[in-house]
Amino acid sequence: MLTCPVRSGVVTRPIRVMVVDDTAHVLRMLSAMLALDGFEVVGEAASGPAAIDAVDEADPDVVVMDYRMPFMDGLTAARLIRERRPGQIVVLYTAFIDEDIERQANEAGVSLCVGKVEGLASLEREISRLCAALF
Repeated sequence: MLTCPVRSGVVTRPIRVMVVDDTAHVLRMLSAMLALDGFEVVGEAASGPAAIDAVDEADPDVVVMDYRMPFMDGLTAARLIRERRPGQIVVLYTAFIDEDIERQANEAGVSLCVGKVEGLASLEREISRLCAALF
């Protein structure tokens, strides 16, 4: 089980992750693989608006957000989530990444951009690294 220190520094718990992706099979696969590898998947959403509606109840340590989604892209959703939850860690996990997207993600309060081509192991490693550094 991958753990994240609770703010007291004494007790550890699983890293709580919310997954946001508009492609149903990608959403299921990502959630299943993260859970299999020791993360606690506390929420799923298939769109930016659904993520915004669900994030408070899910109360994740990390939101893994796709970039290209209909109705609202991941950067807009990340910005709105961070307005509601200023300390929320958001990782943009996308097949579409370049310097401009990384700059926009930084402006939106995204903690990190990870390319889907880098694979799930890279995403999991970065989530764990962020969690260790911020908690």
